[in-house]
Amino acid sequence: MLRIIKALLWGLLILGIAAAAVVFTGNAPKLFALLTGPQHGWDLSKKAPDPDYAKAAFWAALPGQQSLALMVPEGVAASPGAARPSVFFVHPTGHLHGGDWNSPLDPNSRTEENTKWMMANQASVFSSCCDIYAPRYREASIYRYIAAPEDIGQKAMDFAYTDVVRAFENFLARIGPDAPFILASHSQGTTHGFRLLAERVDGTALAERMIAAYLIGSKVKEAEAAALKTVKVCDAADQTGCLIHYAAFGPKGNPDETMDGLVCVNPLNWRKDGGPAEAQTHKGAVLPSGRFQNAFFTKDIATGVVFGPLGKPLPGLASARCDKGLLWVSEQTHPQLKALVVRGDNYHGLEYPLFHMDLRLNAAARIAAFANARGRPQP
Repeated sequence: MLRIIKALLWGLLILGIAAAAVVFTGNAPKLFALLTGPQHGWDLSKKAPDPDYAKAAFWAALPGQQSLALMVPEGVAASPGAARPSVFFVHPTGHLHGGDWNSPLDPNSRTEENTKWMMANQASVFSSCCDIYAPRYREASIYRYIAAPEDIGQKAMDFAYTDVVRAFENFLARIGPDAPFILASHSQGTTHGFRLLAERVDGTALAERMIAAYLIGSKVKEAEAAALKTVKVCDAADQTGCLIHYAAFGPKGNPDETMDGLVCVNPLNWRKDGGPAEAQTHKGAVLPSGRFQNAFFTKDIATGVVFGPLGKPLPGLASARCDKGLLWVSEQTHPQLKALVVRGDNYHGLEYPLFHMDLRLNAAARIAAFANARGRPQP
C-alpha cells in the first residue's frame, strides 16, 4: 500500500512539474507528445513486414474491390467505367498513436479507420472520373512531427516513402505502359507525393502520361517546384502535366515561418498565386462522412466507425485568395466543417472536403483537355 501511495505521489509531482513547464514555456504540444509518444529510438524490429502490393489487402482503394473511395455525393453522377484514367492517391497521417514512429498496418485499428476516413472524404473526389489506387503504407506517426529527434523524424519519413515507391511501381505495372494517370495526395502524403514526382516522374516519359498532380496541403515550396525540369505549376483550369498545391488558413490564421514561400494554386480559379475568387465561384463543399479519431491515450484498436453516404454538395460557402504562398479562405461556420479546423485557424483538415466539387469537376476538365490534346477518346 505504501508503495502505491509513493508511486501516486511521484506521479502527481511529475504532472505538477509538467504543468509548470507548460505554463512557463508555452510548449504544451511538445510536452504532451514527449509524454504520450514513442518511448524508444529507431528500432526496425518494431516495424511491420514489407507490404506486398501484388496483394489487394495492401491497397485501401483498388479497382474491382469495394472501397470508401468509390463514394459519390448525393445527386452527383458517377461516370461509366470505360476509358477511365487512373489516380495514385497517397493518404495523409492517420497514425496518431505512440506505439512506434511508423504505422504497424494493423487492419483492426483506429489508424486503419482513419485511412478509411481519407478514402471517403479525400480520395473520393476522383470517384466519378477515375480508377483509384491508394496504397496502405507504413506512414510516419504524427509524433514524427511534434516529438521526434531530427534523425528519427527523417528516418520515419524515408521508411514510409520506400513503401510509396514500391506501391507506385506496382501501380504502373497494373495500369500498363501507355495509360495516363493522376497523382494525388494530402499532407504527409503530399510530402511523399512531391518527392515521387521529383524523383520518378519529372523529366521522364512518365511526365508525358501525367494528367496532373494534385499534391495538396503540405509545404511544397516555390523554390522546389521551380527546380523541377519539366513539370510546371498549374496556372489554368485545363492545363495538364502540371502541379497543384495549396495550404489553407481561415481569416484569423497564424502560420509560422515554415509556411513561407509555398506554392499556391487557388482551387476556385485554378490560377497560380490566384487573386480573390468570390463565393459564387465555389462549386461546393461535401460534409465529411464518418469520424476521424486519435489514439493518444488508448490502444490503437478499431472502434467500429460507421461511414454514411456523402450528402449533397453545398456550393457558395467559400471565397479564397492566394497571398504570399498561402490560400486564405473565408470563415466557415458549418459545425461539421468547423470541427476540422485546428489550432491557429488552420484549415488543413478542410483542404479536400471544402473544395470537394471544385476538385471533382476540375479533374474531369483536365482529363478532357489531356484527351483532346492527344486525340484520345474522352471518358
